[in-house]
Parts: sequence; C-alpha cells; structure tokens
Amino acid sequence: MKKDAIYNDSWIFIMLLSTLLILIESVKVYTFSIFNINLSYSIILIPLIYLILNYMLKKYDFKKALAAICLSAVAVILFIFIMSFTLNQSISFKLYSGELCAYLLSSMLNVIIYNYLMKNTKLPWSLIFINYLCSCTVFHMFYTLIYLDSVTTPLFWKEYFITIIIEVIIVLFLSIIDKIIKRGRDYK
Repeated sequence: MKKDAIYNDSWIFIMLLSTLLILIESVKVYTFSIFNINLSYSIILIPLIYLILNYMLKKYDFKKALAAICLSAVAVILFIFIMSFTLNQSISFKLYSGELCAYLLSSMLNVIIYNYLMKNTKLPWSLIFINYLCSCTVFHMFYTLIYLDSVTTPLFWKEYFITIIIEVIIVLFLSIIDKIIKRGRDYK
C-alpha cells in the first residue's frame, strides 16, 4: 500500500496573510462615512485575517498558524520600512506599534481559542462567531489605545461601536464559511 505524499503548501497561506496585512496597511488611510463618523476601509478586511488563520489551524496545526502570524508581521514591518525608504519618509515606530501589537495579540488570542475549540468541541457555529467577534474587538481595542490614543475624544465610543457593528455583520458570514470548511485532508 503506497502512502500519498502530503504536499505542504502552508507557505501559500502565509503569503496570503502577509498580502492581506499589507493591503490593510495600504488602505487604512482611505475612509468612508457613516453617521458623520469616518471609518477606514481596513475594518472590512480585518476579520479575513482570522478566517485565514483558522483555516491554517484546521488544515495544518497550531505551530504553522503561529509561524504564519510571526512571518506575516515581519513581512508587514519590512513593507513599511521599504515603502518609507522608497518614499523618503521618516519611520515612526509609534505609528505602527499599535497596529502590530493589535494584530499580534488578537491573532494569538484567535488561534489559541480556536485551537481549544477544535480539540474540545465540535466547533459549534455560535462559538466560532464569538471567537471571531472577540478577536476583532481585541484588535480594535489595542489599536485605538496604542496607536490612536484617542479614548478621550468625544466620538471615540460612537466610532468604536459602529466599527464593531459593521464587523459583526462581516463576522456573521465568515463564521458560517468557517463552519462549512472541513478539517484537514481527511474530509473531501
């Protein structure tokens, strides 16, 4: 009996995650307005990070998902340095520390909780939804506290809750997609 060779294509997902993070970094300056609040288009893309990480966790393992988080963070830092050098701009670590901290913490939280859910439950849709929502909330909490430092502004809470409401709608669809995705190579 010949055993099928398993092709490790995890690097594709790491590249996809890195590209998504670079896209989020690139579109964060473009905004749209809801209820006279300007929100970045990047809020639409942030939940996709967790879908990609959860897919990697299902298909491979915890170590590959952690490697993807670390390598994609390094890719974004390199992108920022290269673009700053190319555009002859000074690099301020404070500008990017909030995003990086928010990404690392929320992604680690997402992967840890999702891994626990995979091993100890049958991945009910409601817990997947709560995991996505929790990760998005943690991302925005750390992003606004560290990068924007704007908790005291009058529009902060309105902007925060509108962002979370938009992401609830996005996360609703992503958690359904996540539930449909089968685990590993055993399912066809």
